[in-house]
Amino acid sequence: MASAAMIVTADPTIQDDLLRLAAAANAQAEVAHHPDQARPSWHSPPLVLVGTDLADEVAAAEPQRRAGVVLVSRESETENIYRQAVEIGAQDLALLPRDEAWLIDALASAAEPVDGFGTMICVTGARGGSGTSVFAAGLALTAARQGLRTLLVDGDPLGGGLDLVLGLEEYDGARWPDFAERQGRLSAATLRQALPRLGDLSVLSWSREDPVPVAPEAILSLLDAAVRGFALVVVDVPSHLGDIGRTALRASDLTLLLVPAEVRAAVAANLQAAALRRETSELRLIVRGPSPGGLTPKVIAESLALPPSGTFERDRRLPAALEQGDFPRAARRGSLTDLCSALVEELDLHTYEPRMEAA
Repeated sequence: MASAAMIVTADPTIQDDLLRLAAAANAQAEVAHHPDQARPSWHSPPLVLVGTDLADEVAAAEPQRRAGVVLVSRESETENIYRQAVEIGAQDLALLPRDEAWLIDALASAAEPVDGFGTMICVTGARGGSGTSVFAAGLALTAARQGLRTLLVDGDPLGGGLDLVLGLEEYDGARWPDFAERQGRLSAATLRQALPRLGDLSVLSWSREDPVPVAPEAILSLLDAAVRGFALVVVDVPSHLGDIGRTALRASDLTLLLVPAEVRAAVAANLQAAALRRETSELRLIVRGPSPGGLTPKVIAESLALPPSGTFERDRRLPAALEQGDFPRAARRGSLTDLCSALVEELDLHTYEPRMEAA
């Protein structure tokens, strides 16, 4: 595996600290103890970390300017660091130990392959009670069971928490409030390691405390990390979109509108579809039966002018399974699972390799 970073320092304490941070980020790093050793590989790794002990010698060697150079200093040794940063062409300055978290994120990002993005699917309903959370969880579970690294995102701060649907409410891990004020790029490795998960399925949900507003920059950062680190990202979007739902819709590859086969739901879906078309690039229909009045999926699709992506029947086992935290077991079979399997196959995600290699 190619190195994610080159550490240029002769200071053993700086070297040890940076190697420790690289290990925490699951990023491979090489060490150059002299500018002459750094010169042949100066342009190879995505990240170059130069210790202040060798900064003057690196500047004297006049390396070609490049992106990704960081000057690393201790908080107690800040004299001349701004001059040194300019002379070596550094884009950033990191102080130890203050900026350790930032360095771990930078190293993890540098370790990510440079091509390939996952698929983001938004799931929303014609009205409350349409069953979108169950459908979204079923789709995510199905994909994960097929070996796809999958992320299920809860877009509704007032929905009770998707971790409850999957029986993960007691699992350790970060929730939306932990990222509420996040700024800057988030590495996919950091995101995945922070979240509770069940096998190949990770979940970003809400805590049981009062919901907190999530900054728009934090939403963008999280969704960007999600598509870099997972083969499939499924976002449960409430009918009242909110900032998270609207941002996810605009970034999604596909939005599925779930409509129960009922007249009132179909009427509500007509209004919802009009709003969704303004926010998302591709909108398709999922119909949930049975219909109490004989309303067919074909009639619903024609009335909404939406291409159908499939139908499934209400499963009477699922309400009890949800109450008992047994949804993952119950969702191994049934009409919902059959539809989700067909959708995953249609998306052709089996050959996708997520950008984040590190588990």
